[in-house]
Amino acid sequence: MPLLPGAEPFHHDGGPVGVLLVHGFTGSPQSLRPWADHLAAAGYTVSLPLLPGHGTRWQDMQQTRWEDWYAEADRALRELAGRCERVFVAALSMGGALALHLAARHGDAISGLVLVNPSVRSDNPASVLLPVLRHLVPSLPGVANDIALAGAREVGYDRTPLHAAWSLARLWRTVQAELPSVDQPLLLFRSPQDHVVSPANSELLLARISSTDVTEKLCERSFHVATLDHDAGTIFEESLDFLRRLAPVEDDATTDAEHHLG
Repeated sequence: MPLLPGAEPFHHDGGPVGVLLVHGFTGSPQSLRPWADHLAAAGYTVSLPLLPGHGTRWQDMQQTRWEDWYAEADRALRELAGRCERVFVAALSMGGALALHLAARHGDAISGLVLVNPSVRSDNPASVLLPVLRHLVPSLPGVANDIALAGAREVGYDRTPLHAAWSLARLWRTVQAELPSVDQPLLLFRSPQDHVVSPANSELLLARISSTDVTEKLCERSFHVATLDHDAGTIFEESLDFLRRLAPVEDDATTDAEHHLG
């Protein structure tokens, strides 16, 4: 099945600090590509994988589960860690849940997290019906393109496959139980006018993680896909400041170190 234009994965070989970017549910790498390009231009090694079932048609996603999406993120993280001295994970929406699962599993091998409107819980009371509804209705209207900026567009599905949505709910439960194990430095961006993910997601995350180095920033002018919205430039620059503070790199540092994840 051919990829949607712009949904291609992206990789850039840069310096000794690597950044894994993880896109959201029913989305694609396109939602994070400007961020990836910004990091690459700043000299970072960048990996932006396409999660299984995404970037083609929503029917393909019906065959995948959260474990498949996580496996690809985990593979990309291990590949980055094999060539970089330090590795960070940055993510949008459901990608935030996968990033937190990575952080809980890999501990100190991840130097920090940058999350944009992370999704860690259900905001729809009807989600309790998913175990049954998914066998009766294949899909519901999609959640892509929640963007305030005129002319901006997210490459994502216009339908939400319910088998995958049921699996996403299982991912949330897994991640909620793991949040106390997350202790990495965190930079969190949240849009008050998010029509996909409620503020309760960030509140739950911040209340349960064990991280002590935590910064929360509001994207006042953006909706859910803030990485393509009015506040994108702020996200890009402040994430660079975060990386440089935690992993300062000497100008002549060009060697990669072998780094193994547990």
